[in-house]
Amino acid sequence: MIFRQLFDSISGTYSYVLASRPGGEALILDPVLEKVDRYCQLLRELDLKLVKAVDTHLHADHVTGLGELRDRTHCMTVMGDQTKADVVAMRVADGDKVTIEGLSLDVMYTPGHTDDSYSYLMGDRVFTGDTLLIRGTGRTDFQNGSSRAQYESIFNRLLKLPDETMVFPAHDYKGDTVSTIGEEKRYNPRLQVRSVDEYIELMANLKLPNPKMMDVAVPANMRVGLHQEELEKEGRALSAAEAIRSLRRPDILLVDLRESNERMKHGMIEGALHTPYPSVEESLKPGGMLREVAAAMGRRVVFFCAFGERSAMAVAAAKEAGLSNTAHIAGGIDAWKKAGGPVVHA
Repeated sequence: MIFRQLFDSISGTYSYVLASRPGGEALILDPVLEKVDRYCQLLRELDLKLVKAVDTHLHADHVTGLGELRDRTHCMTVMGDQTKADVVAMRVADGDKVTIEGLSLDVMYTPGHTDDSYSYLMGDRVFTGDTLLIRGTGRTDFQNGSSRAQYESIFNRLLKLPDETMVFPAHDYKGDTVSTIGEEKRYNPRLQVRSVDEYIELMANLKLPNPKMMDVAVPANMRVGLHQEELEKEGRALSAAEAIRSLRRPDILLVDLRESNERMKHGMIEGALHTPYPSVEESLKPGGMLREVAAAMGRRVVFFCAFGERSAMAVAAAKEAGLSNTAHIAGGIDAWKKAGGPVVHA
């Protein structure tokens, strides 16, 4: 496995690059905008294809690299269901899995620092975001934070993991890089409380100043979505209502770019062809399945995904591959369902 911990000294942020092999698919956790050049260089050096960029929560102390990485690498952006970010390609909930080739992360909803805070468990290690830090815990005094919720997340979720589980947080300000669940139970001063009320009192008395970047970072991080207006101007976007009206039209081929677990969870559009987004570029090349099917049937390919990000990128990839007769459903299956579009469940 390839595992790289990268550090931004200005915000004290740790980002993590994960892959199962050189030359394979990669995932990055909590990227920082100013470090995107460095990440891209590392991906090139290790011959990795970035397919997912994940933020554990909406950060207040740095601007996320999610949008820039998506624009440069065409990767999928991933955050939790509760995020206030305008659009991300995939939203996950407790119990879901985030997968890339050869690796799988279990999604744990661990609110408290913010109400959209998640942790990701991968075998012998857990990425705790700002919920559990090394010898500390994330502050709970802004962004709908809650000391009570954080106590539950830490004591009833994270500390229930095996003691030897390695802890990799999103921040550190003292130079520590890794800990374990067992170490934190024993030596983390904030975890030596006897009750939830004692923890709430401890957190209420921290009196921390706001992060320096907060007024810049939070609004910027809420606007990471891909701008889809251009496609609308070019006539390459169907509204959900237009898409519903065109269902079963013989000249249209609907292509679902979501992953199998998303389809199972949120339902499918009958008759749509399933081509998961990471394979779409290959599928659009000469000889590729999508290209051949579209040519043989003479149908207009209409892509859709969860919220419209992946499908917008697929339209751009199709144009680059010389397939001009494509479009996408603006807002994805989310907009389709809100407009009353029918879905089937397997």
